[in-house]
Amino acid sequence: MNASLEGLLAKLATPPVRWLALLGLCAAYLQGGIQKLLDFHAAVAEASHFGLSPAAAVAALTIVLELGASLMILLGLWRWFGALLLAGFTLLASFIANRFWAAPAADRFMMTNAFFEHLGLVGGFVLVAWHDLRSRADARQRKIT
Repeated sequence: MNASLEGLLAKLATPPVRWLALLGLCAAYLQGGIQKLLDFHAAVAEASHFGLSPAAAVAALTIVLELGASLMILLGLWRWFGALLLAGFTLLASFIANRFWAAPAADRFMMTNAFFEHLGLVGGFVLVAWHDLRSRADARQRKIT
């Protein structure tokens, strides 16, 4: 890589840029949680549509998870745990909502793309958890030495 380009990229590697990247990763969950909170009846209808029961409890838990885990990540409070929560939630939701293998042919293409896009989000959240846990371990190691 060109040294000047590498220097420019290094200058961009700042805490505010990192936080904006985390915000981007959490954006869909913040928007989804807020939307469900503002229209709880629609959230219950969505849970019912996917056959989840009791739908009201599932909708409430989804709101708490989407907003709570996102805030954990953005505020750095047990960031690794919040990231793993959203990774697990996203993986589970993909198998419920994006069952491309069982979809009619007309819907299969879009559902396949959505399924694999969500796997990308899962990978991003696992990387956030890995990085946070690694940073904590490195900080503990520095304190010991």
